Amino acid sequence: MRYTGDIVDAHHHIWRTRDLPWLSGPMVPRIFGPYEPIKRDYLIGEYLTEATASGIAESVYVQTNWPLDRVEDEVRWLRDVHQETGWPTAVVCAADLFDDDAPHVMRRQAALTPLVRGVRQQLHWHERPEFRYADAPDRMRDPVFRKNLGALADLGWLFELQVFPEQMADAAELVAAFPDVTFVLVHAGMLIGPEYTEPWRAGMAALAELPNVVVKLTGQGTFVHRVDPDLISFVAGEVIGRFGADRAMFGTNFPVEKLWTTMPHLVDTWKGALAHLTPADQRAVFAGTARRIYGLGG
Repeated sequence: MRYTGDIVDAHHHIWRTRDLPWLSGPMVPRIFGPYEPIKRDYLIGEYLTEATASGIAESVYVQTNWPLDRVEDEVRWLRDVHQETGWPTAVVCAADLFDDDAPHVMRRQAALTPLVRGVRQQLHWHERPEFRYADAPDRMRDPVFRKNLGALADLGWLFELQVFPEQMADAAELVAAFPDVTFVLVHAGMLIGPEYTEPWRAGMAALAELPNVVVKLTGQGTFVHRVDPDLISFVAGEVIGRFGADRAMFGTNFPVEKLWTTMPHLVDTWKGALAHLTPADQRAVFAGTARRIYGLGG
């Protein structure tokens, strides 16, 4: 039986192109490929039209790489959007955790709105330049970065961990060093293709041993540029088999996935992939885990 309850979108974006150099300027290589169709404003009204048609009742906005000297402006804008519309339900902001001033920035963000639940700073590095975001594969070993992760625990915030399979050994060591911080593994560990399956499985097994890791079932169109039911079923089965439904949660990654699909089709494909689970486990993946991890009120 397919899930029929309310859905929490644990990972989405809205944006104004004027705030994002990578959208408003020349094309910048991204891991999801060419993105001309989304080089435009994608605001809360358009997102809500698609989300409500898909059964989504609450959502978590994840930062969209505003310039690091404007991350407080990003939170301020989202606060205002929420005051006008009630959406998003929670916010994952950005901060430069390689900067000594990061704890002060995060405290100012927290003072702007209680919507903020954590930080994403993308650490993924790959030998292929177009897949690369971090400037080195081992940035999570940086002492300033680690000091600033400790400030997350003081704020009660989580960290959204975005790494490739080859980085997961370092990621597991990082997670183990900060047991009081919840780490949310973005895009289910970013399985690039079949040739990465075994390193991905090994890395996911190591992370699953750490109770402060949860996984987002998101972004599975990133490298194949389509909705692939077999890939989604495979990734969902591996993740839930290792982490359990109470440590997994669904998200749309819209509007990025809008490059190759509609939101209702994406949601329906994930429902099909998880239809074999018990009703309780489906409720966890589609709503319960996200509500618990992000402290939502639904």
